[in-house]
Amino acid sequence: MSGVVSVLVAAVLWGTVGPAQIWAGSGAHPVSLGAARMLLGGLLLTVVMVRPAGLRTLLRRGVRRWVVVSVLVTAAFQVCFLQAVERSGAALATAAAFGTVPVVSGVCGLVLSGERLSRRWAAGTLCAVVGIGLLLLPGSEGRADFLGVGYGVVAGASFGVYIAATKELGARGGDLDAAAPVSVLCAGLVVSPSLLFASEGLFTARGAALVGWLALGTTTLGYLLFTRGVGRLSAATVGTLSLTEPLVAAVLGVVLLGERPGPVAVVGGVLLLGGLVAVSVPGRRRAAAREPRPEPVGR
Repeated sequence: MSGVVSVLVAAVLWGTVGPAQIWAGSGAHPVSLGAARMLLGGLLLTVVMVRPAGLRTLLRRGVRRWVVVSVLVTAAFQVCFLQAVERSGAALATAAAFGTVPVVSGVCGLVLSGERLSRRWAAGTLCAVVGIGLLLLPGSEGRADFLGVGYGVVAGASFGVYIAATKELGARGGDLDAAAPVSVLCAGLVVSPSLLFASEGLFTARGAALVGWLALGTTTLGYLLFTRGVGRLSAATVGTLSLTEPLVAAVLGVVLLGERPGPVAVVGGVLLLGGLVAVSVPGRRRAAAREPRPEPVGR
């Protein structure tokens, strides 16, 4: 359960990204804001988590390719999700992305690690995905297009692959405490050219405060907790638990931004919570067998 709590708290922190951006109203371009978030957050993660011995484990044969995969999918998620929001709106983009995460992470776990997709995972994921669709449907304004939905699906698939890649990296002896900072920082470097063309809004008081929260709270603390929990859970479970993020965003929209959900949204929230409970509460029997835990690495 400690792994479940760590991943859930990380998802809660990540769920504040969108509401914080709207509430701050800094006017910063989303791509440059994401680049600044990853660069600063990656540097902070490096200071807090990386040790020379752990960094050397990322250069081992069999580990290096998963580091590269983690970097690429981290950058892909950031860019594709922001593009999806721009083309299709935040509601449909979030539904397309996070509705894809548990499917991709579960399939990756099956293919790479032989993790069985249990009926509990299938039922919980189905409830959560349907719940997200209902939760976000009232906010859709018909702005979607084919390419926008495609970006959202690629973003969700990228995060699902990141979950599986993190587990594979750890299973092959890579230090997860070093892998997360490297992935975030290098992904920020990949996206950093946007800072040369769209840096307006980042250097205002509101922009600086927003970048500070995104880097400290959602990136540094979020990835620290996620890294602590992901190695103790199956890829399928982690993917479904990550669906907490859009639920938190919806709740903050009501409390912080004054949004008022309709009856359909309330039903969606109940279904989403039901799916999370179904996948996170361990069964009475064979719980340990269904959730194999890799040996600790880099300790």
